[in-house]
Amino acid sequence: MLRLAVVFLLIAIVAAVFGFGGIAGTSAWIAKILFVVFLILFALSFLFGRRSLV
Repeated sequence: MLRLAVVFLLIAIVAAVFGFGGIAGTSAWIAKILFVVFLILFALSFLFGRRSLV
């Protein structure tokens, strides 16, 4: 998930450098969404993964 966010961020940066504003904006938006999903899943797995069965 984090890898996809970084890939879309790099696509956005490259597209912005070459002047493709629409593609850059969309890629940056997708990267933000994926990063937020990653943070939520990371926090949930950290909180619930530390449970002890004893």
